[in-house]
Amino acid sequence: MQPSINSAQPPVTALSHVAIRTRHIHDSIRFYTEVLGLREAFRMNRDDGSLATVYLYLAPGQFLELFSNGNREGDHGSDVIGLCHICLSTPDIHAAYQAVQKRGGPLDTEVKTGKSDCLMFWTHDPDGTQIEIMELTPESLQAKANARLSAVEQATANG
Repeated sequence: MQPSINSAQPPVTALSHVAIRTRHIHDSIRFYTEVLGLREAFRMNRDDGSLATVYLYLAPGQFLELFSNGNREGDHGSDVIGLCHICLSTPDIHAAYQAVQKRGGPLDTEVKTGKSDCLMFWTHDPDGTQIEIMELTPESLQAKANARLSAVEQATANG
């Protein structure tokens, strides 16, 4: 007998980000900021100092994540351009991990701290789509960007 998906609180509550591998990250940054009007939230570099990842702010808690040069070290997919993975957010990473495990879902990693200081683990759907489950800690770069950029939105809206 399979566990009922609706028997408890869902382990994930929102779409956090969509990750895209770019051929030329600076061209992609220009497109998403200048053409589509998104704002840069933060950047992360590789150990050698080169640009690895750029987060673009959509709305509180929602981002577009751009990877430079096709992929990044430790990424779960192959070296291709385009959609890399989706990230779903949860208020409790450990409860989400246990729920996925209890419901028979695949667990590709344990819960760990990401480079942006969020808590995360990986799973995948039946077609192999990589899914990152993330809890934003107050120290995470995403939470800091949310606070900074949503404050700017509120100030602009209030005139």
